[in-house]
Amino acid sequence: MKVFVSGCFDLFHSGHVNFLEKASALGELYVGIGSDKTIRMLKRNTVYNENERLFIVQSLRCVKKAFINTGLGMIDFIKELRKVKPDIFFVDEDGHSVEKEVICRDMGIKYVVGKRRKIKGIPQDRSTTNTIKQIKDDTI
Repeated sequence: MKVFVSGCFDLFHSGHVNFLEKASALGELYVGIGSDKTIRMLKRNTVYNENERLFIVQSLRCVKKAFINTGLGMIDFIKELRKVKPDIFFVDEDGHSVEKEVICRDMGIKYVVGKRRKIKGIPQDRSTTNTIKQIKDDTI
């Protein structure tokens, strides 16, 4: 089974590891990473550039292959999705959207929404956005 996920993966943290491990439990994991341009357009400037984020994600043993998505916007992964031809598209509850679900249905890909799993001693709300906010708050 091929499993596809997509995300920014900036300021790589325990939440990313948790997400990728859950996805890889379903099959060989292919990871599309948002380009610097896409992340700037949707959120903010990246802390790590796309090549560094690619290096970090590709180095994980649970990842079969990682690449930079070539599209723009929230659905920047269509070309890569067509190339990989996964059996499963995996998202977490935060990443779920009706648009992604429809794309998968139209392409014959199973759409799976995973739930966050608690890991003892690790904050449940770990995210890049929260980490950046915490750093800013601590420096004021």
